[in-house]
Order: sequence, then structure tokens, then C-alpha cells
Amino acid sequence: MTDTVNYPEVFDRGRRRIVRDRAYARAQGNDFFSQIMVDEILERLDVVKRDFRRALLVGLSAPKLGKALQDRGIAVVVADSSARLVQACGGVICDDDRLPFSDHSFDLIINIGSLDTINDLPGAFVLARRILIPDGLMLATFICAESFQALKAIMMVADGDRVSAHIHPQIDVRTAGDLMARAGLTMPVADSDSLQMKYSSLERLISDIRDAGGSNILSGGTSAIGPNVYRKIKALFQKQAASDGKFTERVALLYLCAWAPHPDQPKPARRGSGQVSLTTTLSGNADTNPDS
Repeated sequence: MTDTVNYPEVFDRGRRRIVRDRAYARAQGNDFFSQIMVDEILERLDVVKRDFRRALLVGLSAPKLGKALQDRGIAVVVADSSARLVQACGGVICDDDRLPFSDHSFDLIINIGSLDTINDLPGAFVLARRILIPDGLMLATFICAESFQALKAIMMVADGDRVSAHIHPQIDVRTAGDLMARAGLTMPVADSDSLQMKYSSLERLISDIRDAGGSNILSGGTSAIGPNVYRKIKALFQKQAASDGKFTERVALLYLCAWAPHPDQPKPARRGSGQVSLTTTLSGNADTNPDS
């Protein structure tokens, strides 16, 4: 149960489980995008001047991330909708917006590459707030809006008059920050990092997306790419390649940070004032007086 209203099921939960199982079987959570996100999250965690004891990890890269946290002396619990992942490292099979843990179970939650494909993102943030201890930390990251614009464009052209949804709607920075605040998480910060990727083949680009669990999981049935459309996409891919034969694609990674409320927490600066840095938020010491 969450405090949010019931939202339409944008994603097919059963298909999502299948896609994540396949993605884990392909890359074991060591896909290109997840490796970047894990490394960045660990760097941000190192900034936090806090000792954590028990962490909940969600995402296909949980085994790698879990080992890094265990090396820091943190006990780890893994949760994901992928049965393959959970069987490989132990844990709980569940969706991010249906976490079955009791209140105040963890002092740290880290979600890698998963929150963008759940049906109830506001509910997931509410659950994170509930299962964190007061003043517990949530860190999350996923591929966000403005990603794969070049691929989307050539797919639309290849589809012709019958355009189909091949890539699910993506979340932008502002929306994510607003949803964390509405869920009751404190000192929320959302920022993004843009990657300029160069691909010599369409197959490699698609493989990177599939390795990260990025296949189509929209409800209401999926529209498979037929052979004729695929040939058109490949021809457009090659046509738009630069003189070196490489196709340039932009991928934006969104990083989220927020704390479970605690009465002793300082009040953050007014939203949009630009007075609170990411480092300050990670330290949990937001300035109560922006003019000081």
C-alpha cells in the first residue's frame, strides 16, 4: 500500500520480468550503461560522511554493487523483478513499486537503472521513504529523457505512416525531483550527465540497450520491428554515420539523491535558489540560511 492514487499500468509487469531476466542472462548486470552508473553512485556514496549498516539494492547490477558495499562493511539485501538475478545472488523477487519490506528496514537504498520502467514511480518514492530509517539515504540512477534521440528519429522515419512506440516514455530531471519532494523525501537533488556515444553498427547499439533491460515492455501489446522496417532503420543508421563510419547517439543518465525525513535535519534552501550543492545534500548538511 502507498499514499498515492492508482495509476494506469503503463508497463506490462510480466513482460518486464521476462525482459529483465533476458538482460541479466546476457550481461549479468555488467552492461555498459550500468557500469557507468554503478561507478558514479559509488563515488557519490564516498562523499557521504555517514556509516551505513544495511542497504537495499535494486537493479541488474546489484551483485557488483553489493560486493563493493560489503567490502565497506555494509550488509546488503537485493530486490528485483528478475528471477535470474535473485537466484544468482539471493534476495527478494518484487517490483520497485511493490517492495515488501517493513518500515525503517534500511538506512540506505540504491536503485540502478530500474525506476524508469515501473508503473508507479511516486509510489516507489513513498515506499523508499517508509522503509528507510529516519535520516536514511536514497540514491538512484537511470537512463532519462533526451536519450536515444537519433535512434528514435530514424525509427520514426522507417515506420512511415504507421509510427509505433519502440522506446518507452522517459523521465526528465525536473519531474523526478518534484516527485521525490511530493513523496516526502527531504533535500531531493536530481542531476544528469550526458554521454556522447559512437557506434559503428546498429546491432551494437541495440545490444547495449537490451543488455540494460531496455526492450519494449509497454502494456497493450508490443509492436515488433518487421524485417522491412529493420532494413530501413539500418540503411538510415549507415546514411547518418560520420566520415569515420560511426553513428553518434546521446544518452542522458539521471542521478537522484534524497533523505528520509528526520526532525533534526536542517531545512534546505528555497527550491531554485541554487544555494544547495550536490555535495552538501549528500553530506546531509543543507544550509538553513542561503544568505549566510
